[in-house]
Amino acid sequence: MEARFNPVTVEGEISGFTRAASGHCYFSIKDASAQIRCVMFKRASSLLDFSPRDGLQVELRGRLGLYEPRGDLQLVVESMRQAGAGALFEQFLRLKARLEAEGLFSAARKRALPVMPRGIGVVTSLGAAALRDVVTALQRRAAHVPVVIAPAAVQGAGAASEMVGALARLYAMADAADGDGPRIDVIVLARGGGSIEDLWAFNDEALARMIARSPVPLVSGVGHETDFTIADFVADVRAPTPTAAAELAATARTSWLDALAGADDRLQAIVWRQLDRHAQRLDGVGARLGRPTALVAAQRMRLDGLAARIGHAAASGIRQRAQQLDRLGQLLPEQSHRGVERRRMRLAHLQAQLELLDPALVLKRGYAWLVDAQGHTITDSTQVGAGDRLRATLASGGLDLQVHERV
Repeated sequence: MEARFNPVTVEGEISGFTRAASGHCYFSIKDASAQIRCVMFKRASSLLDFSPRDGLQVELRGRLGLYEPRGDLQLVVESMRQAGAGALFEQFLRLKARLEAEGLFSAARKRALPVMPRGIGVVTSLGAAALRDVVTALQRRAAHVPVVIAPAAVQGAGAASEMVGALARLYAMADAADGDGPRIDVIVLARGGGSIEDLWAFNDEALARMIARSPVPLVSGVGHETDFTIADFVADVRAPTPTAAAELAATARTSWLDALAGADDRLQAIVWRQLDRHAQRLDGVGARLGRPTALVAAQRMRLDGLAARIGHAAASGIRQRAQQLDRLGQLLPEQSHRGVERRRMRLAHLQAQLELLDPALVLKRGYAWLVDAQGHTITDSTQVGAGDRLRATLASGGLDLQVHERV
């Protein structure tokens, strides 16, 4: 029987509930037609978040067993939750299916968490144990990273709307390029474990859509490892507990220090290898160089040879230039005499041509130069009239004339 039927889930009404001094609970679970005896040991009963009592409708999960001393069949209860959770679970599944169809759970929209966040936002209740767990983990792992707490109720009526408002405040800080507060690069949404009723605020549709609009990666750390909410599916990363969420949001400072130490070791090794390589090169160059005095002597002999060659070349060049000057000096007098004679003959020819053009020679042949009172040259009788006064220039002297008649 134990191998074939277990585990089992039973829903019914509690009857005859008692809690022994040992902490074990004994009762029956019944419906309208049947009942079965139940035992819930101290370990399981200590996990209850409500007080069982007669008449309370519950859902039990456990295993069937036989109490040998009396030969009674009994149900060993491992977990108990109040009835109604089944209806809530169905509602949870319907919302989950609808949001999944819209793509809110798609892996393609999930973002990787930042390696070095400049600031971490936390949404949880100020009185919750989850806040202490998250802050303790962040202080231990990354005390240098500023943490901004956005308080909100995480259970009961109005909790979902408060969490939406808290997220909105953190989103504003994440979107701000500059501001008085720290820049938020990742957000943690946290709450401890509980029943489906306790965690129901995290199954709110408005909260799910607000999480989907987060401008930065968001980690959901709600409940225990076995608890799942809509917020878990929408978040970029789901952590099994609030402490695990904090650990995912911030890489441990020791990890960075270890990485820096490793980088420092590698850098030093590279530097030493370079120094050794250059030292070997210097040793090789020194071996090829030999004694410096021998090298200086060889260079001095080379310079002496170059100086001798330069002196010989300079003397030869000077002698060639002197010979050229002598030849030019011999040719210069004869050429100068010829040039002067040619220029003298050309000057005499030009002087004769200039004298032929002298107007005085024309006037000496009996001609006169006539101009009117304005100094205009008269070359035609039509240019003057009777009574006009003219000036005649002769070869020697001049005359003032008056026209009596034009013929």
